[in-house]
Amino acid sequence: MKILLVYPHYPTTFWSFRYAMKFIDRKASFPPLGLLTIAAMLPGDWEKKLVDMNVRPLSDADLMWADYVFISGMTIQKESACEVIDRCRHLGVKIVAGGPLFTSYHETLPEVDHLVLGEGEVTLPLFLQDLQRGEPRHIYCAEQWAQIEQTPVPLWDLVDMKDYAAMNLQYGRGCPFDCEFCDITALFGRRPRNKKVGQIIDELESLYARDWRGAIFFVDDNFIGDKPTLKREVLPAIVEWMKDKDYPFYFYTEASIDLADDPQLMEWMVLAGFEEVFIGIETPDDAGLAESCKLQNRNRDLIESVKRIQRAGLQVHGGFIVGFDSDTPGIFEKQIRFIQESGIVTAMVGVLSALRGTRLYQRLEGEGRLLKDSSGENTIFDVNFIPRMNPEALRLGYQKILDTIYDPKHYYQRVISLFKEYNPRPKGKFHLQKGHIGALFKSILWLGVVGKERLQFWKLFFWSLFRKPRLFPLAITYAVYGFHFRKVAERVRSCD
Repeated sequence: MKILLVYPHYPTTFWSFRYAMKFIDRKASFPPLGLLTIAAMLPGDWEKKLVDMNVRPLSDADLMWADYVFISGMTIQKESACEVIDRCRHLGVKIVAGGPLFTSYHETLPEVDHLVLGEGEVTLPLFLQDLQRGEPRHIYCAEQWAQIEQTPVPLWDLVDMKDYAAMNLQYGRGCPFDCEFCDITALFGRRPRNKKVGQIIDELESLYARDWRGAIFFVDDNFIGDKPTLKREVLPAIVEWMKDKDYPFYFYTEASIDLADDPQLMEWMVLAGFEEVFIGIETPDDAGLAESCKLQNRNRDLIESVKRIQRAGLQVHGGFIVGFDSDTPGIFEKQIRFIQESGIVTAMVGVLSALRGTRLYQRLEGEGRLLKDSSGENTIFDVNFIPRMNPEALRLGYQKILDTIYDPKHYYQRVISLFKEYNPRPKGKFHLQKGHIGALFKSILWLGVVGKERLQFWKLFFWSLFRKPRLFPLAITYAVYGFHFRKVAERVRSCD
């Protein structure tokens, strides 16, 4: 068999960091971890190629080479995925599709030959067995959760690591919380399921052996879902491995705000090499937290929780949402004030969207308020339901948040505010990564000379160089991020 694995194009969004990639001469943020893992589960004697459309175009010759095209992606990649499917149908190439997009929208994509839905560890072996008998079915659905202790190391040889800003790996699936707007529990359940320590070390070894040095993203939707196992087994093992290798990597991940309540866990994460954590703050308004069942965020001082995490040695990136039924016109100023006071530099603010599989989707459908399927892109004003707030007021308020927090004056203020709280710990030798010297000089030119933020850029440049020299590389990184975020904000305005 000749198998072509295709990862559809990811549009320019907050998380694509596409404008920032140009500074470091990389083409995409991460490789397609799901497809690389699926590739490792296919028979070893099959020929395999991967085309990441975020790195290079997909040609007809690529498609015609293959016996089967395997495609996977997320909701936000649906438009590109449908284009690939159309091309395959036109060329007569059979399609096997799976992943979050197809699991949620499979009934809208009848053109796909074989739908391997749910977790691949469960459904892919069934498809392969039927294929070997010459009787593959149209659809395979998982009836139980996967035992990920058997998940193989991704087939990294299918990608050129120099194309990416970071590598990625997964420790566990599932989240103990059940926020109304989130589809994670529908896709992966509420009981955290984790890989064994040996699997994580094997994946780190695999990346190390291929000379990767630098950032690794643990893609777990809530890395700290099983705190006791992390503290007892996983993080101590990573600490020892990282010490032995002189800290070749640094890590970042996603977690819930209750991380702030566990100083020992934060200590272990920092010792293991974690430097950043994304946390869903959502809203400073308690009514919005109650409405969305964001129980872990309630009954606490959210700003103090953020600052405890920062002081422990972890940068906090935050997710924020407007458009809850309980939101009043005052929510926009509240969000701006919270973001500025918290020192969350990387603040992703989106408009509430009802994703398939969520309790929010079911509620709004029952209330007759759904308008269309979600695009998966919550950082443009594309509301797929009838909001309680006047839609124009919601649009203008959302745009005001973006215009304010990404404005150079406010943005660079947050960087300095973070640096005053953030307490990183030196670990191992400094690893200069490809493209970083070039990024410094490009930032000086495009941000310090040409850019409208040049006054704030030079203030941060010299402030960090003389006051926090160890954070100087991070200062340049955040300056580049700010450029990307402003471009995304401009794009949002142009879509109005």
